Amino acid sequence: MITLDWKKVDGLIPAIIQDYETLEILMLGYMNKEALETSQSSGFATFYSRTRKKIWTKGETSGNKLSIKSISHDCDKDALLVLAKNSGPTCHLNNNSCFLDAPSSQNITNKLEQTIDARFKESNISSYTYQLYKDGIKEIAKKVTEEAGEVSISAVTNDGRVIDEIADLIYHLLVMLRKLNLSYSDVLQELKNRSN
Repeated sequence: MITLDWKKVDGLIPAIIQDYETLEILMLGYMNKEALETSQSSGFATFYSRTRKKIWTKGETSGNKLSIKSISHDCDKDALLVLAKNSGPTCHLNNNSCFLDAPSSQNITNKLEQTIDARFKESNISSYTYQLYKDGIKEIAKKVTEEAGEVSISAVTNDGRVIDEIADLIYHLLVMLRKLNLSYSDVLQELKNRSN
């Protein structure tokens, strides 16, 4: 059981819920001792509703539960950080987060993947992304190899273009992943598996 300063917060501690993969802030809730104990024993984020004056588990009506990966407290022991995996939109307005445009490590790559997918579907022959898609995986692989070489040369020669070259490489890697029906989140999961 976490040792918290319940007196300082009048028995109701704020709990920030953060996506354990993307680090996106999903919501803010409040827990009393019972809600925290239920969260720990069930593995699902459970809160105390200040308006309804009762315990509730996130997703009990929507099905969009928050599966807890870890719980930690701040230095004053009067706030919690809960890392969790959401099984659907966290917000009751059907958004992933209750905070619109909450920063996430995947926001930019998710948007880029969506743009790549859109270019694939649009079939516009003037689109470079579509041309890569149409040329197939062998041509995409050649571009990835070419871009990796340019990153290496830029780093060794210190020509000031290393960021541009890395961006090109990442773009082509994302095109390759989408062509193979894979995503950046699959890569992140593999990196996470290797760190265990």
